[in-house]
Amino acid sequence: VIMEGINTTGRKLVATKLYEGVPLPFYQPTEEDGDFEQSMVLVACGPYTTSDSITYDPLLDLIAVINHDRPDVCILFGPFLDAKHEQVENCLLTSPFEDIFKQCLRTIIEGTRSSGSHLVFVPSLRDVHHEPVYPQPPFSYSDLSREDKKQVQFVSEPCSLSINGVIFGLTSTDLLFHLGAEEISSSSGTSDRFSRILKHILTQRSYYPLYPPQEDMAIDYETFYVYAQLPVTPDVLIIPSELRYFVKDVLGCVCVNPGRLTKGQVGGTFARLYLRRPAVDGVERQSPCVAAQVVRI
Repeated sequence: VIMEGINTTGRKLVATKLYEGVPLPFYQPTEEDGDFEQSMVLVACGPYTTSDSITYDPLLDLIAVINHDRPDVCILFGPFLDAKHEQVENCLLTSPFEDIFKQCLRTIIEGTRSSGSHLVFVPSLRDVHHEPVYPQPPFSYSDLSREDKKQVQFVSEPCSLSINGVIFGLTSTDLLFHLGAEEISSSSGTSDRFSRILKHILTQRSYYPLYPPQEDMAIDYETFYVYAQLPVTPDVLIIPSELRYFVKDVLGCVCVNPGRLTKGQVGGTFARLYLRRPAVDGVERQSPCVAAQVVRI
């Protein structure tokens, strides 16, 4: 952001112009990306347990949905073992955090094997067993069989992911909440608060454009400038939040807040997206996301 103005007293700049950032171009698919008629992507974000239990019943309901719908790709965001869960905070668990997490992964991988879905796991800063520094490395899980390694992928937080040439921007950090708490002016011409915040993210070209960060965020700035910048404007940006779920088109990018799979002691929401690559005929760009919906579990 650049501001132009006059400083007549040496103490105060009277702004006359504000130059906003410009989003990056979109990725241009190539022949190497292959061709596809239509793909379904399912997106869910933890916690996967209710606040009064650690039995992962909502996760079992999600696994049943995956086996019924048979999506091509399932993107699952942490926390898988939430640091804010009351049994974690009160030290009531009898098993190590890592063991509970591995059991959760086994439940997901073995439970969805018959669906043929490709699984993508994204860590969260609220995962009590994982490194709490942003950006986060992928989960380390050495118990995968040779067959499962073809279907399971562990990615970093945040990351950009290509699915048949459709670029997904993925972040489990509640950036909507963080940026919304720091806003001091809303007269940018965009009346929708969520769209305004999402526009900041895309024009700042960063998965976390807030500085200084929220006080509970520990950021490694050496890796931040390498791994937390947008390489292109994503076709789809998945940005889970405690705030109300939505699907929005912002500057040509389909932005989705799938909500969380649980809300306290009750079930929450997840999202489905349908992708189809538009015909390349030289006309104006068309979004590859032809439909998106947020569904209650």
